[in-house]
Amino acid sequence: MASGPQFRLLGPLEVRLEDSAVVLRAGKHRALLAALLLRPNRVVPVTELVEHVWGDTPPARTRGTLQTYVMRLRAALGDPSLIQTAADGYRMRVDPLAVDAHRFADAAARGRAAASSSDLVTARKAFGEALELWRGPVLSDVPSETLYSEHAPRLTELLMRVHEQRIDVELALGNHADLVPELFALTRDHPLRERFWAQLMLALYRSSRQAEALEAFRQLDRTLDEQLGIDPSEELRSLHQAILMGAPELAAPVVAREPERAPSSPMRLPDDITDFTGRSWHVERVSGLIAGGSVPIVTLAGQPGVGKTTLAVHVAHLLRDRFPDGQLYVDLRGYALGAPADGVDVLSRFLRALGVPPDEIPPDADEQSTMLRSLLSGRRMLLVLDNASAPDQVRPLLPGTASCRVIVTSRDDLRGLIAMNGARTVPVDVFAVAESESLLEKLLGPGDHAELAARCGHLPLALRVAAAYLAGRDGVTISGSPIELAYAALPPAPQRLFRLLSLVPGPDFTPEAASALADVDADGLLTVLAIARLVVSPVPGRYRFHDELVRYAATLREEADSPSEQEASWTSLLDHYLRGVERCAELLYPGIVRLPSSPTGPAPRISTSAEALAWLDAERPNLIAAIRHAAEHGPVVMAWQLADALRGYLWIGQHVGEWLATAQHGLRAAQKSAHRPAEAAMHANLGTLYLRLGEYARAVEHHDHAIELYRELGDKDAEAGALNNLSLVHRRSGDLVAAKDTLVRCLEMLRSAPADSVSTGLYNLGQLAVELGEIDGAVEHFSQALTLAPNADSHTYLGMALRLQGRLDEARAHLERALEIGNVPAGESETLENLAALELASGNTDAALSLASRALSLVADGGDQQVATSVRITLGETRRALSDFDTAAELFEQALMTARRIGFASGEVRALIDLAVVLRDLDRPADSRSAADQAARRSAELGLRVLENRARELA
Repeated sequence: MASGPQFRLLGPLEVRLEDSAVVLRAGKHRALLAALLLRPNRVVPVTELVEHVWGDTPPARTRGTLQTYVMRLRAALGDPSLIQTAADGYRMRVDPLAVDAHRFADAAARGRAAASSSDLVTARKAFGEALELWRGPVLSDVPSETLYSEHAPRLTELLMRVHEQRIDVELALGNHADLVPELFALTRDHPLRERFWAQLMLALYRSSRQAEALEAFRQLDRTLDEQLGIDPSEELRSLHQAILMGAPELAAPVVAREPERAPSSPMRLPDDITDFTGRSWHVERVSGLIAGGSVPIVTLAGQPGVGKTTLAVHVAHLLRDRFPDGQLYVDLRGYALGAPADGVDVLSRFLRALGVPPDEIPPDADEQSTMLRSLLSGRRMLLVLDNASAPDQVRPLLPGTASCRVIVTSRDDLRGLIAMNGARTVPVDVFAVAESESLLEKLLGPGDHAELAARCGHLPLALRVAAAYLAGRDGVTISGSPIELAYAALPPAPQRLFRLLSLVPGPDFTPEAASALADVDADGLLTVLAIARLVVSPVPGRYRFHDELVRYAATLREEADSPSEQEASWTSLLDHYLRGVERCAELLYPGIVRLPSSPTGPAPRISTSAEALAWLDAERPNLIAAIRHAAEHGPVVMAWQLADALRGYLWIGQHVGEWLATAQHGLRAAQKSAHRPAEAAMHANLGTLYLRLGEYARAVEHHDHAIELYRELGDKDAEAGALNNLSLVHRRSGDLVAAKDTLVRCLEMLRSAPADSVSTGLYNLGQLAVELGEIDGAVEHFSQALTLAPNADSHTYLGMALRLQGRLDEARAHLERALEIGNVPAGESETLENLAALELASGNTDAALSLASRALSLVADGGDQQVATSVRITLGETRRALSDFDTAAELFEQALMTARRIGFASGEVRALIDLAVVLRDLDRPADSRSAADQAARRSAELGLRVLENRARELA
């Protein structure tokens, strides 16, 4: 990135000078600046500028007014030489890479060049850099129709092409499965862009989701016909045909993958400040201890505002080359007004940064800490743990390996880390006189600053606030606390916002959140506070407080604002968060039933699923902090409403630690407010989570609570849903009798429910009957389901039961009908597996082998693992029939391992029985008896009498 001023046009217009924002309130000033920035270092004629700024209604003194606008722009930018006057116009003298629109085009060009030379990794990085620059619609707050019509279509089209080209690169790298959610969002947001549909079809096909790929083509065909009256392109039709035929050229590329948990260098440090001053001894001391000695942990200890964080981040940037595996940073908020950073949340963030998939992160902090130490073992990384209040807050995050080092900042010396973890404390005091005067010279220019430095106590935070207060105030002196003077100098509106912002429970806030909190347009007010150094903006669009400033603001709030005003502001902030989460829920998971709520005020500006996901990712720490604070301090109703609305996002993203925390806070809030529907919903929420975690006893406990509450409330639909989920828990845990009893109760309640709901219950009951060996009952259940919902699943399940009854011709008719209808990959795999078993029973082993192999290809790579287990068993039986005993044994062992991992009890027994048989074929009688004994014991525990008898015969 170029040095100097930075300009952003890919979204609302932004200008940043060093670490502060320049606000251009006048729309015509923004239009003039944008017109110059879009043609950097070139003269833009006055006639064109007039057209861009005023359109068809220029003022009477056009040139004079334009000169005035240019003069004001120069003053705002702080460097008159940036805008040069030419004979017939004006020129913006700026490095094009300082303008995000030109930096975007440059990164896109680099990506294309790398892709054309087959350097896919470099291409992916360049395309990613280009896409990260977009913050919203181009020129979104620039009131110029001519600029928009000339440049927005071109830049937006280039954005779409970069998306397409990056996805092509990801497909070539074999990342098809990861692309599917993004491509679903892109095709929904741009339904007429055929290239996205082609990429979605290919990604689905390569992810063994052929039926969904074909359905995507049908959806596109309908959309084009309804909206444009045209057919899909020849390219799409050819791709559709190739998918139907299973063309080998569509296969995913074979690429050499780096280990998923070994990213090259996660760089998570905040930016280093450009005017870092002094501290030469401290920099040398900390650098020597961290990089040169045997000290694993250095603690920077000192009073608030002394610059500990600034020093730690500066040293970490200086030492980047010494720690090639990366740096991690977290603000532990040990001295914040609200709750400190949650340990599970911090560990989860670190694990994700190190490449752990969300669904593999355990919810327990101790397990997460163990996983972190394992991942850091042998690596050279630097961790910066900021604002720690106690050793116990730090210890779960420590690497435990000499190759990784840690910098901790704290107001205390954390002696427990010295005694038990070998830490070394480096005290950080106020600036020396020369350092204070040097900083003030950088901020205010040359002069005698000794008295000012002394009045600020040589405290870096006070020096920066004082310098901001004095900037532009000639002849003014500091006679008291710089922070108090800076606040007193503010107009009433930013004073009030400053006070109310101390209510924010999370680590940061957006202008939208601040606006909701104070019931004002906060953009300009935040700029005023940032200029006064009372808030900082570490990244565009987000603000935060220093801990001491938020405490000062809270003290002022308690003195100046009535309790009712504070309560109203806090509730408005919660309303803003709830409206945002509910808007995201509408876009991301509209089918999930949620508790009713009635938030007021406008929803955040979120229009696409991609924006929804980005908003939730950015706000997640704030939302979790808000739920916790509302549960503890009220209004408690907002705690369970937020927790309920957020559960779909936490489930989709597999944020199990945050999911557990919010559900527990929501449950306590519902119990505190005696809101029975919310209490039931939170118990059901926790039951679903514990099922996901495989903690079946807790899952049963919470589902039982939910069922009891729904029964008291007379909510039969909700009670039936909870019963259905409870039956799944019993089935996963191996208690098949309890699963059956629960499903029967569920079906009794669903008699008047829609056919789809009843048929789902019948499917589950029929599958249980098969596992219990009650085949006649299974045929009855599946026949009833087929009558209610004649779909592919109904035909497959009835075909399976008929096959087990020995009615092979009837079974074949239903299974072939299921294939004709089409299904998702797991459903199609089940159909093919049953056809394979049917052919095997008929003696057609070659046909059985072909069908079972096709079935496994649909689910082997990331598909439904319960289905994959059953398919491997059938394929193993086919291999045994072909006397390929070694391959059969390998397939049964794979099935056994998967069944045990996912808790598929009957699959575990089936795999053990078949393994016992093939081990006998391989002349391994002892191993065969062992497998049969295990099968007999397990089937007896589960009540699987038919399988138990077979296992005992083998034993």
